[in-house]
Amino acid sequence: MDTEKIADLAAELKMRGGLNCAQAVSVALKEESGLDEEILKQLSAGFCAGMGNTKATCGALIGVVMTAGMKTNGRGTLRYAKGISEAFEESSGAITCKDLKKITDGKPLCPCEECVRNAIRAYAKVMEVK
Repeated sequence: MDTEKIADLAAELKMRGGLNCAQAVSVALKEESGLDEEILKQLSAGFCAGMGNTKATCGALIGVVMTAGMKTNGRGTLRYAKGISEAFEESSGAITCKDLKKITDGKPLCPCEECVRNAIRAYAKVMEVK
């Protein structure tokens, strides 16, 4: 897996419209999950704007943790989810959409396109894929 290529694809999918952050990372990582693109879009459809528009956990983070669950067949996924969340927070500055979108100095802490990139990078780091 070419992490930066997949990260750029996820950002492109998000920014061209039609996909939310969870969908963008899920679709970009479809080879990791083994699932069809349409199924991934449906599964991750409700996880935008911080867990279903509640401004909670970032959809990009949810999408990569879902992928980790599929990749591990649900075995040990909690450990991977914790590591992915920690790596994502380290690079993005927060894990909730509310905090990530908080405007400081005229811009959000972490724009969506950067969140999806950071989520892919965190996934690759913790799942030890290249």
